Amino acid sequence: MLLDEDPATLIHHTVGNFNIAPDKFAVSRINESLSTLQQARDLRIREAESALKKLSRTLTTLNNHHNETISSHSSTAHASEIATLDTQKFRIAKSASDLEIESERLSSQLADLQARLQELELQGIDGGDNARRGTVDDEISLKLKVYRSLGVEIERDENGEYSKAVIRSGKKGICNTVNLDNKFSKFFYANYFWQTM
Repeated sequence: MLLDEDPATLIHHTVGNFNIAPDKFAVSRINESLSTLQQARDLRIREAESALKKLSRTLTTLNNHHNETISSHSSTAHASEIATLDTQKFRIAKSASDLEIESERLSSQLADLQARLQELELQGIDGGDNARRGTVDDEISLKLKVYRSLGVEIERDENGEYSKAVIRSGKKGICNTVNLDNKFSKFFYANYFWQTM
């Protein structure tokens, strides 16, 4: 029977047969792995906490900056600045328009002066052939000279008839073209020319 042997001897033989040394070694390795994993986990937790603190500081700084920007921004000042810029824009546009009109007026005046200079150069120092002769060819030439001196030039059409008048006003800076026909009287054209000049 088994009970005839010493129980201590039985237990000793039983433990020897179990061979627990590899199991103990495996448990030791598992403990080391768990320790290493715990250390790595603690390290990652510390890194995450450090990154979280850094992000929290950045967030606080950005919030402070945002609040300062909002508190320093005034909607009324912005609207006032926009209105001022709009006013300046319209003033500049008006000045540009005025300068363009003045440029056109001066160009017209320059063309008139150049035409007058050319006419005077053709007449020469003595005032031209008509001045030397002291006579005017006919009544039409005299009227045309009077008109030109007032800033009105009469132009002929293909048939040789006077059908168009160009009125230039140096004072007003305008140039008008009027078609002449028999619908209106000479009195009407005379009044219109004087009003335009």
